Amino acid sequence: MVLLALAGAFSVCLVSGLALGETIHDESTKAFLTTIGITLGIAAIFYILGRHGETKLFRREALVAIGLSWILATLVGALPYIFTEHCDYSDAIFESASGLTTTGATAFSDFDKFPKSLLIWRSMSQWVGGLGVVVFFVAILSSLGAGAKILFSNESSGTSADFDHGRIQSGASQLMIFYLVVSVACALAYRFGGMDWFQAINHSMTTVSTGGFSTEALSMEEFQSPTLEWISIVFMAICGTTFVYMIRLLRGQTHILKQNNEVYWFYALILGTAAMLVLFLVDQTGQLPNRDSIRASVFQSVSIITTTGYATTDFDQWLPPAKMILLIVMFIGGCSGSTSGGVKVVRIVVAVRAAMRSITHAFRPNVTIPMRMGGQTLGERAIHSVILFLILMAGLQLLSMLFISANEPHISFLTVFSCVQATLFNIGPGFDAVGPTENFHFLRSSTKVFLSLLMIIGRLEIYAILVLFVPSAWKRFS
Repeated sequence: MVLLALAGAFSVCLVSGLALGETIHDESTKAFLTTIGITLGIAAIFYILGRHGETKLFRREALVAIGLSWILATLVGALPYIFTEHCDYSDAIFESASGLTTTGATAFSDFDKFPKSLLIWRSMSQWVGGLGVVVFFVAILSSLGAGAKILFSNESSGTSADFDHGRIQSGASQLMIFYLVVSVACALAYRFGGMDWFQAINHSMTTVSTGGFSTEALSMEEFQSPTLEWISIVFMAICGTTFVYMIRLLRGQTHILKQNNEVYWFYALILGTAAMLVLFLVDQTGQLPNRDSIRASVFQSVSIITTTGYATTDFDQWLPPAKMILLIVMFIGGCSGSTSGGVKVVRIVVAVRAAMRSITHAFRPNVTIPMRMGGQTLGERAIHSVILFLILMAGLQLLSMLFISANEPHISFLTVFSCVQATLFNIGPGFDAVGPTENFHFLRSSTKVFLSLLMIIGRLEIYAILVLFVPSAWKRFS
């Protein structure tokens, strides 16, 4: 089913390319025809092999299916790049992983010269990856029954908890409808803001997915338009907010305004980051804040916090404290249940509150301090799982830095750190040699493949990939 969804996406790119002037004899047309054939062929093989298999999905099977689906989707998604550009396989895999995980990092320096059909696939891969291939899959396949909830809740940030029990297919469909409506609204806003239809549709797909791929080499800076930048700010912020929260708010369920602490912290983080960036820009330029500096600060704070990765300026040239602020919010990311990456605001809030409670227990050991989020009391198991997740992410980041520094001994520490930070947390641009005006092409093939795996790990929040390397996950149990 995942492969059929990808084949459908490839077909849209093929037809769009032909409608935009490409011919049946062009390299890109042949590439997409070949890719569609291979994708359908693999799908047919899997169907034949699994047609007599057990239809029930338990947690172990769901996690393995999710992890393997994303890895397979990444490999298949790399085929159009290989067949069209005849590039190195590692560049193609990196670009495909960056698209499907909505990271936005690129291994190509001249992607703006791609055929239009390939540019559409670049953008569409992020749009499909925004909610997740598996979520689309759950929404259209009702035969999974209880297995749908396991797939849905493990694919991204556990948004199934926000839906009534037994209505996961309906909930996924609601998310898809909201996602589609926001995408159309964003495309129309970009079009009336000054982009042509091709640019508007492509940037809409990469904005609502908080992915950050652009059709232009200079990203949003190419347009030099304050109007387009403010449009982008609004839609990046919307899509960095919990989707279920937005859906319920649109339905008039205003009581949730008193419940969702994460959303308040998310917007407070944006405002606080933007304010600090303005102050650092004043210190750097020696000029009082003006419309340009305020807009640049707000844009980059929203772009980085939502892990979109658009750029209107080379923030690698900013003062070290400004870059330090951006590094911190890269780690935090957006809200749970959104298309953003990072460890999510809610986990940071829970971890900070848990730390404060631990300090209180140091001098008042017998006091009971309940912890509440979103109107609900958190159990000790939930708190421990949040802390363990943060420890796992931090540990994975350190180990990944060790591997890359050993594999790339000639690059700086900041570049090594940025490579891991930008990919593991699905940001896109980093600093130094992988800054907003640079790309990842110069890295070794093994490094790019490893970073591609980090993107998938970050997108699926560790467990669906790490479980693939646990031997007991593959054992048969009677």
